[in-house]
Parts: sequence; C-alpha cells; structure tokens
Amino acid sequence: MCKVSIVDDHALFRRGVADIIRQEQGYVVLAEYASGADFLQDLPEQYPDVLLLDLQMPNESGLEILKHIRQTDQELKVIILTACEDEQVVIDAIQLGANGFLPKDTLPEVILQKLHDVLDGQIILHGQGVNILARQVRRVQPQLSETESWEIDQQEQQDLADMTAREKETLLLIAKGLNNKLIARELGISDGTVKVYVKSLLRKLNVHSRLELSVWAHQHLKSLRS
Repeated sequence: MCKVSIVDDHALFRRGVADIIRQEQGYVVLAEYASGADFLQDLPEQYPDVLLLDLQMPNESGLEILKHIRQTDQELKVIILTACEDEQVVIDAIQLGANGFLPKDTLPEVILQKLHDVLDGQIILHGQGVNILARQVRRVQPQLSETESWEIDQQEQQDLADMTAREKETLLLIAKGLNNKLIARELGISDGTVKVYVKSLLRKLNVHSRLELSVWAHQHLKSLRS
C-alpha cells in the first residue's frame, strides 16, 4: 500500500487531490497538511512514500520545505504540484531534488499515472517542464578558448577516473530512471550499498540531486560505457 501525504494551503484543492488518490486501489492518503511546517513536525512518525507539495504557501515556500527535506533525506519521493509557472522555480525544484513537477490543472488520471511512474523510480515532468529542462541542459555554451576547453576535458576525465566501476554502473542505471531498490536488484547488492554509491557520486560530481546525476550521465554516456 502506497502512502501519500499532501501539503497545500488551499483546503478545497487538497481535499480534491486526496479524494482522487483514495479512489485508486493500492493507495492511501496518510495525511493532509495546510503548511510544510506541520508536515515536517510530523516526520518521521508520519512518513509517506510520496509527498505532493505545493510551492506557493503563505508562511514558507515549497522550495524551502524541499530543501529542508533533502538535507537529511534523499529517498522520500517529492512531487511538486503547483500553479506556479516561473521557469526558474522549475529548475530550482529539480536541482533541489524534486522527483516530479506537475501543474495543478493536471488531469486526475494523469496525476495517478505520474504517482506510479515516480514510485517506479522515474523523474516526471509536464510538457513545459521538459522543455525548460531541455533548454537548461542544451543551453548555448560560451565560446571557450583552447586552454579552457582542455581544462574542462581534463576535469571530465578526472571525474570519470575518480569513479569506481560499480559507481559507473550505478550512474548508468540512475540515468535509466531506476530507483535504489531496482539498482540493487540489477547489480546484486544491497540497498544500503547503492545509497553509499549515490552519495559518493553526488559528492564527486558536485551535484545535489539524482536528476543532475542523470543529466551528467546522459552527457557522458560514451565515456561511461567505454
């Protein structure tokens, strides 16, 4: 049974989403909160499998709540469900470790499908969110001198050299969208060992989320597979 908690200061919307989830077999609404502070206060006693988190709330932003969560917990699945259309907010949420970003007008059946996808280890974005991320990843690079290009190449080679074979295998599986449990099964190791590898990769590549690890891996697939 998948436990879902909802944080949103709009009671009508919050209850509507809760009703949608309750109608889906295999899901239960663990708790509803009008503020992120109330949710944090209930942790870890009320620990959900997935958190649906609003961004724009009176006393604190969803980004602040997400940042607080990720300081101690990389495993909790967090989906941002909001009316905010600020491009930078989408990027900030992803960089802070959100597992998904959906607008509040998302159809009920789509919300349920995205819950399934996140539980399967995927990063989910609505169409506009995908476009925003694509622009961020494919942004035009400044013209680099020959020396600067050489230094970047050297850094990338050093990053790869610093990784163990198992870390490279883990990184490739993260890029495929697998969660820790599926990676552990694929590699024949424990969940705890996978967590160690992920934490090490975040440190070595100086990034803050699994999505950033995935983006890095996609940019260096040829080198990782060689």
